[in-house]
Amino acid sequence: MEIEHIEDWAQVKEHRFQNLIALCPTCHARKGNGPGQIDRKALRQYKANRAVLTSRYSDAERRLIEHYAKQMELRPGVGILVPLPFGMDWQITYLVRDGDLEKQHPLNGLGMSISGLPLVEFYAFTQAGVEFVQRWAHAQPLDPPRDES
Repeated sequence: MEIEHIEDWAQVKEHRFQNLIALCPTCHARKGNGPGQIDRKALRQYKANRAVLTSRYSDAERRLIEHYAKQMELRPGVGILVPLPFGMDWQITYLVRDGDLEKQHPLNGLGMSISGLPLVEFYAFTQAGVEFVQRWAHAQPLDPPRDES
């Protein structure tokens, strides 16, 4: 990782947090305004989105968003189930609370149980959740964290 100025050092001559971003060497080399390069606007948006994600969602939730963004890209328009081992719902608390994921009822014998407790629980992205994941995948502005009440 490399720390880079969003606005060039030569122009601002200061190291302010708001103007610094961590980039991998590949992205650092792509910083610029030409074709195929990452412009300053995109860097600012990425930094803002990253702050929303890391301040609101757990590591598990962020991995889920990343994984299902790829799945949605591969199979657009197809509803994707999110299987989780029973009792792991606490790992996706904010995605559920924010209305991006919702619990699904066992599907035609898909649910297995032991002593009446399911081994796996299924969730699905809501329309709002699909839109949120798509905005994230395309580096578009994300909504600010929603109220927890």
